[in-house]
Amino acid sequence: MPFHEIPAAAAGTVTFGGELTVHRMGYGAMRLSGPNIWGELKDANAAHSLLRRALELGVNFIDTADSYGPETNERIIAAALHPYPKGLVIATKGGLRRPSPERWERDARPRHLRLACEASLRRLKLERIDLYQLHAPDPKVPLEDSVGELVRLQSEGKIRFIGVSNVNLDELRRAQHVARIVSVQNRYNSGYRAHEEVLTHCEHEGIVFIPWDPIGAARDATSGTPRDSGPTPITRMQETTASQAAIAWLLARSPAILPIPGTASIPHLEENIAAAAVHELRQSHPRIRT
Repeated sequence: MPFHEIPAAAAGTVTFGGELTVHRMGYGAMRLSGPNIWGELKDANAAHSLLRRALELGVNFIDTADSYGPETNERIIAAALHPYPKGLVIATKGGLRRPSPERWERDARPRHLRLACEASLRRLKLERIDLYQLHAPDPKVPLEDSVGELVRLQSEGKIRFIGVSNVNLDELRRAQHVARIVSVQNRYNSGYRAHEEVLTHCEHEGIVFIPWDPIGAARDATSGTPRDSGPTPITRMQETTASQAAIAWLLARSPAILPIPGTASIPHLEENIAAAAVHELRQSHPRIRT
């Protein structure tokens, strides 16, 4: 099968909270924004075509955030895909402000999270967000207060499941004392593994681990930029692109991992999704560790 026809379903599935099952090859929509993740893409029609192509290939998990654009990323998803097909999960995040293209400021005050969630509902044209994630803990706000507000929004029917992002193991455990956490979205790839203990905890707890910057190691491998953990298994892959090898490594690393590679290019989207069919590394190294 040509790589541009390989479906996301080839990667298998992962389930949030024992109820919400998606293909284990998602799409991160952040790149469907202007430079510095600020403003809109010049060609909105191209972005619409890419999102529709992702669905054609079986992607049924799309990740976004209110801070991407800001706000424009959620709007473009709704413009391209609403009314949404059955089974499509759109996950979004709140807790960051964007006062300028260069600044990302944490704001996880309960009042801000409530307003952010309700605004995301309007932009995405949803009555309930399947997965709402705290984008990052705010050092000025007790984590329990931030997560507690998400629990209140959940009890009101505005959120189905709660996730957290950019957390360490202690923060994850604290969040779990307040809410049922079904996902963690942290930076992780074959060259950056600072969150191994978080991933291990997710495996034990049945939490889906969503790595951001999933092809970072591949980008460095092709540019010659060194990573902090030395040689990676990417060099063992044959007849794949660097991006495909990076994604395949994540799929092999843990069944809890849901990769969400992002791009604004349809050919690159197809290339990334085709990594779902790269079996060599997954069969030879079912649980790769350094």
